[in-house]
Amino acid sequence: MTLADQPPAAALVFQTLLQHGPLSRADIGRRTGLTPGAVTKVATPLMNDGWITEVGRPATERVNGRPATLIAVRAERARFAGVKVTAEELIGVLTDLTAQPLASLRVSLDSRDVGTVVLAIARLAQELRRAAGMESTARLHGIGVTISGDVDGQLGTVQYSPFLDWRRVPLAQLVESATRIPTVIENDVRALTVAEQWFGAGAGLSTFALVTVGAGIGAGLSIGGRVVSGAHGVAGEIGHLPVSGVERVCTCGNTGCVEAVASTPAITEQVRQATGDPTLTMDDAVRLAHAGDPTVRAVFTRAGHVMGLALACVANLIGPERIIISGEGVASYDLFADRIRRAFADHAFGAAADCDLVVRPLPFEEWARGGAAVAAQCVFAPTR
Repeated sequence: MTLADQPPAAALVFQTLLQHGPLSRADIGRRTGLTPGAVTKVATPLMNDGWITEVGRPATERVNGRPATLIAVRAERARFAGVKVTAEELIGVLTDLTAQPLASLRVSLDSRDVGTVVLAIARLAQELRRAAGMESTARLHGIGVTISGDVDGQLGTVQYSPFLDWRRVPLAQLVESATRIPTVIENDVRALTVAEQWFGAGAGLSTFALVTVGAGIGAGLSIGGRVVSGAHGVAGEIGHLPVSGVERVCTCGNTGCVEAVASTPAITEQVRQATGDPTLTMDDAVRLAHAGDPTVRAVFTRAGHVMGLALACVANLIGPERIIISGEGVASYDLFADRIRRAFADHAFGAAADCDLVVRPLPFEEWARGGAAVAAQCVFAPTR
């Protein structure tokens, strides 16, 4: 039995326990708006089927003079694999129902060919099972694959991934056929946002944004407790916001995008042009900037200004309590942090400037964990 067989109130109770438990029945009612009787009605079949369990008694709350019983999700009830696909490798994590990691692995990709990647994902899922010590008869409840680009999670299709040069690839169907395991796919930044919403810097917040800086620049938006993808699945593409005065051509073909100035490849290219050295890497650029090279520092300053404008746009549009800044690009964040915050403060409107900016370096394993969390969501929100 899945939670799809239960009434909507059951999914609400389950999700509340997943994100905030263990909780007493009274606390569940306060958080969900359900009456005590309704909580008991939906909790009983969930408990009978092993999705939730009683775990103990808190000392501070009493019902009819007796200590109230706490209820929690049974983490061992299901297992999920999350896989982040990059141009060079697969990063996989196997988790329990609460998205706690049980095993993680990385494997190199010899080819970006769709068939090759699908088979590699299938093999990685099996290797994760073995690494976690799962019995041969135990099954994975789902696989969540995350990938950069225009991803339609509802259709299970990668509409366009520039780093893999994929267009209209029915990836969810292909992986499910190869593994015989229910599979969902999601944009990698949105999947990471789900992870941050469950157990990261966004936990407990109604509205927050996650902005990632690296080979590309993207954002995940959690509004009213729900990570949104928009009508066409491209919500959060702040890397393609047009910035006044920027003439550089972006990878998308347009001129003036934030990503054309502040992504890692863009910074590297601008430093090469500024120094006249076509062999410089991003590490070289960071080293030169830290050494005080004014030409190179000017590149980071401009990137910081543009990023600050983008963050101010996010704050002005959705009014988040917090903006989390992550991605491989934050390794050099200190070089443009002041400029980011200055531009943000100058352009965030009114109280939007009070938004908390948090820098949070996260390894790709956390992105893969987000894929597992998205797969787990389908247990209690199968119509996502």
